[in-house]
Amino acid sequence: MRHTITILVENEFGVLTRVAGLFSARGYNIESLNVAPILDKTASRMTLVTRGDEHVIEQIKKQLNKLIPVIKVEDISHKVHMEREMLLVKLHSEPASHAAIIKVAEKVRAKIIEDAPESYIILELTGQADKLDDFLERLGKFDIIEMTRTGPVGMRRGVKGFTLD
Repeated sequence: MRHTITILVENEFGVLTRVAGLFSARGYNIESLNVAPILDKTASRMTLVTRGDEHVIEQIKKQLNKLIPVIKVEDISHKVHMEREMLLVKLHSEPASHAAIIKVAEKVRAKIIEDAPESYIILELTGQADKLDDFLERLGKFDIIEMTRTGPVGMRRGVKGFTLD
């Protein structure tokens, strides 16, 4: 089963290496990983997606909690939460295809980040993973130069926060 784990860590050198090393040493795969500072710049929040049964995820959480720079760990997969990821995609844009690309982008409310109608166009879309997958499928008939995705970031719904307190 897919699990989204949020981790608060001290914002210091080598934390990412320690977390990745823990997964590597135990043969666990990280599907996606996002790290960024929180409002308190002394800490960062990681959103990590992995797969495993409940026993494996419990072991991962216990091992993460043992790492010195880790402050808090939470598997939000079974809690009411939201996840979003961002996609950037660059396509060849010739006069014959430009209007059609724009139409597909407008249909899903993708932003046009850069537009050179005679050569290429860069689009941005934020949403749930399946929305991004569907968008890429729609763009499949066009010439995609490159694309990149952030992987999901997530948080629980409701008033309670995942903070240092």
